[in-house]
Amino acid sequence: MASQQSRRRRHVPTGQYLAGLVFTRTRPIWRALSRLESAALSQDLPETGPEAPIYVAGVARSGTTIVTEMLARHPDLTSHRYSDFPNVWTPYWRNWLAERTRRGPGRAVERAHRDRLFVTSESPEAVEELIWMAFFDGLHDPSRDQRLDDSASNPAFEDFYRDHIRKLVLVRGASRYLAKGNYNTTRLAYLHGLFPGARFVVPVRNPVNHIASLVKQDRLFRGQAAEDPRVGPHLARTGHFEFGPDKRCVHVGDDAAAREIHECWDAGRHARAWALYWAGVYGCVLDTVAARPNLAEAVMFLRYEDLCREPETKIDEIVAHCRLPAEPFRTVREDYAARLSEPDYYRPDFSEAELEEIRDVTAGVASRFGYSASDYRG
Repeated sequence: MASQQSRRRRHVPTGQYLAGLVFTRTRPIWRALSRLESAALSQDLPETGPEAPIYVAGVARSGTTIVTEMLARHPDLTSHRYSDFPNVWTPYWRNWLAERTRRGPGRAVERAHRDRLFVTSESPEAVEELIWMAFFDGLHDPSRDQRLDDSASNPAFEDFYRDHIRKLVLVRGASRYLAKGNYNTTRLAYLHGLFPGARFVVPVRNPVNHIASLVKQDRLFRGQAAEDPRVGPHLARTGHFEFGPDKRCVHVGDDAAAREIHECWDAGRHARAWALYWAGVYGCVLDTVAARPNLAEAVMFLRYEDLCREPETKIDEIVAHCRLPAEPFRTVREDYAARLSEPDYYRPDFSEAELEEIRDVTAGVASRFGYSASDYRG
């Protein structure tokens, strides 16, 4: 009986699942409504901008959520929230209506990742990926190069995206846009070309601990999908392909590496798969930035361990890099400085052979972030 109850367990609320399905199937209607919304607001939207958006982008489990959550509390900024899904298409109307009908954000609950982060409907979330998927075909096809550089062009997307950000900032009474998006690691040059004043924060993490966290999360979501078959489709529908039964690698221009990652996942060689994933994405980011001095000035690499060990210093550096006024953020800074700490709810349990494999695959890229041989101890 217990096993039957476990198999019937629901991890995706029915209402949320059905809403996502409906919006996906009626997307052309919502895109048309978004154009109508922009036309209706044409007198209120600024003719230029958006000004200096901030992007937090890194491999999942690198600290992107905590950094975004912290920055979202700055009074100058607004970001997408959980409540913006599934209607990402008409941000002004949806938020205008929500402000007049909402009952409050509800009780904070630990998110599905079970990683000590508690969220409400008003917590920041990576919602804009739905927009990218609507305008770029095959964006998460692991057999196709997913990089978008400063030579990329998609006028329909660019017009929509600029309007979308302006509408969200307008309805929230903010002055700048904040976005969390792990897949934006492959789009830094493109985004910088669209918004020359943009600022980027790229969290990175010790490969051993990072890969251990990736393995743990993937195991968790695969387990949830085994209990609830709606988990996989829902993750894909929301633009999350990092974990679970339909996880897909980020193709950064190396066909052989992309194939090997999926072959290793299929064979249960998770440490090697995630090591290749880690090295590929961060190697791509480093090379992209190194080749573009103007972009390099706009990018801050943030080691997660440094943020946890020196929170006051690193928070100040983030705020300064993003060109945000520090005084309105002082209370938030003190709050996060007091509670930031490295995870203690799991430990890496790799074999010596797996640790050696992780080191062999990632050491070249990791050394560029200042990680050394001592960081590979189990």
